[in-house]
Amino acid sequence: MSKRQFKIAVLPGDGIGPEVIGESIKVLDAISEVFQCEFHAEYGLIGAEAIFKTGDPLPEETLQICKNSDAVLFGAIGDPVFDNDPDAKVRPEQGLLKLRKELGLFANIRPLKTYSSLIEKSPLKREIIEGTDIQIFRELVSGIYFGEKFTDPEGAYAYDVCRYSREDIIPIVHMAFKEAEKRNKKLTLIDKANVLDTSRLWRKICQETTSQYPDVKLDYLFVDNAAMQMILNPGQFDVILTENMFGDIISDEASVIGGSIGLLPSASIGEENALFEPIHGSYPQAKGKGIANPVASILSTAMMLDHLELHDAADKLKRAVEHAIENKYVTVDLNAEQHYSTQEVGRFIADYIRYSEKSYYNFENIKIGKSTIV
Repeated sequence: MSKRQFKIAVLPGDGIGPEVIGESIKVLDAISEVFQCEFHAEYGLIGAEAIFKTGDPLPEETLQICKNSDAVLFGAIGDPVFDNDPDAKVRPEQGLLKLRKELGLFANIRPLKTYSSLIEKSPLKREIIEGTDIQIFRELVSGIYFGEKFTDPEGAYAYDVCRYSREDIIPIVHMAFKEAEKRNKKLTLIDKANVLDTSRLWRKICQETTSQYPDVKLDYLFVDNAAMQMILNPGQFDVILTENMFGDIISDEASVIGGSIGLLPSASIGEENALFEPIHGSYPQAKGKGIANPVASILSTAMMLDHLELHDAADKLKRAVEHAIENKYVTVDLNAEQHYSTQEVGRFIADYIRYSEKSYYNFENIKIGKSTIV
């Protein structure tokens, strides 16, 4: 039987991006061996790395690599050189925003799941967060981030226009309703409909759509209240739907619930293209130190496998991650006393995929700080 073939655009990006992407590639190698498929990676420049080398945060060559791929695996973007220069005209983030727009990636999906063995790492109490399992759907290519922008030459004022059309909103509304239908049949729209016309349009379209999903209960929260509720009682949420800026803020707030932002993956989906990335930033302070948590990137890879309809492989990868976490084979952000490097965690997960319970890692030695091969 011939192996299934996939073309993957790999954009390591900046900071710790290349390190965590390296572990995702390591895991994909294991998946290809076990599940009889092949991944052909083609690398591209993006972000600060691309600016330094080409002057462009998204070179045309990179864009074409992405358009010709089955999926895009992305690392991280950002560099202190640009963060500390508010007058910089060309910025790394422009590359990612343009890529999302060019690929038509209108929906950003961020799952948040708590792991029982890591609950003590959360800043919130166990009884508040235990069992939290949320899917956040954020509109990605419209709204205030992409609206008209202007700064008065004298520096006296500036404005950013938030604009939404029905065409921008309807596709992601259906996507969120369908996900809620598969899960616990509850969808929460986060908006600011008491103030913003754009929010009232979102609410109107959601109300119009409910008749097509009669089993799904739709409710609403203003974004300021939602930010409080995310801390007071995150378990009340199942599927969240929201616009671009609110989604950016709410999903980052939610990311700390599980104990580390290094655990959380994301998928950006369009009609023809899809991109998968950890939600953490480039974390330049950790670059080259081997301390970056690769789990978010690896779980993003699992989301990519699901998108490619390699569901058994995706499930195996998620089990491998859970196995690593349960056995405390984690990076320093999750265990300051007993921890492993970025590369060791990636290797552990890859080997579990290959060998499962017969993995040649001796778990008794792991617990006392060794990784003896037996």
